[in-house]
Amino acid sequence: MKDSYGREINYLRISVTDRCNLRCRYCMPLEKTEGTGPVLSFEELLTVVRAVLPMGITRFKITGGEPLVRQGTVDFLSELKRIPGVERVTLTTNGLLLHRDLEKLRSIGIDGINISLDTLNEQQYRRLTGIPEGKGGVSAVLDAVRASVSFGISTRLNAVLLEETKDQILKLASLAEDLPLSVRLIELMPLGPAAFERSFSPKKALALLREQYPDLSPVSREAIFEEGRRKSPYGNGPAEYYASESLKGFIGMIRAVEEPFCESCNRLRLTSGGQLKACLCYDIGIDLLPILRSGKAEGVLEKEIREAFRSAIWKKPWENCFQRADDVTEKRTMNEIGG
Repeated sequence: MKDSYGREINYLRISVTDRCNLRCRYCMPLEKTEGTGPVLSFEELLTVVRAVLPMGITRFKITGGEPLVRQGTVDFLSELKRIPGVERVTLTTNGLLLHRDLEKLRSIGIDGINISLDTLNEQQYRRLTGIPEGKGGVSAVLDAVRASVSFGISTRLNAVLLEETKDQILKLASLAEDLPLSVRLIELMPLGPAAFERSFSPKKALALLREQYPDLSPVSREAIFEEGRRKSPYGNGPAEYYASESLKGFIGMIRAVEEPFCESCNRLRLTSGGQLKACLCYDIGIDLLPILRSGKAEGVLEKEIREAFRSAIWKKPWENCFQRADDVTEKRTMNEIGG
């Protein structure tokens, strides 16, 4: 379905929980308590998916919080993959619990896994994530990254660009020298506690990368590498990708503030509590929870869900407001919204 600006909306990011086993400063800091409100059941989420497939929404990203802390998430992913018409199902995780579920994720045919890791420095990682000694760390996440790649799963490493981790950019990028994965550098979005963090410019990051990899060049969305070691890195989202002869994988850049990609935005978000959001920076949305728990017959229920989606899509703003900090009305943290 197209919005009022002619953009095709075919992608839904679904948060299954606002809970997490980390306390990243820019997402869910230590002083932030986990939510106690209602959470959509997996069956309710599947009902939403079945309702919107006829509208052309066929691609789904499962997020949190940390989705793997919710019991039953992998079974939900399996059910989601089996629904006729679903084209693509991917998962975003911090990687600390991935070893437990990776074999099953491969068996259900997960289309991709994004693993978050902002630094390779162990002490820096602990400062950023709030994780204590003995509860996992950089090595555990890297083991998950390597295992995911070895299983043949399309793997992306997501790193948020922070001033304090700028010395890690080349170190993180070097992972793509030996592994056929995408290292994606993500501009910090000024939401919640992230608004008080010092971000690092993607343009400066790209300049650093080109000093290390002089032949680093953009990859077109149509390009497919046929030599057997890598294919096009593009998926559902807005990342721009770069290739170098020195890399087995790719470098990705997501610039929501410095170079907004609003004109090609194709997504909606569904929070774990049931709010349907059309734009990340505005505190507006449609509450699906009353619809899903109205007790109405299946056909009527799906019709009302589609009507809610049509309304959200048609009212989707033309652009975000991250470059105008005073206009950002969304005050929730990213774990509450869905990362």
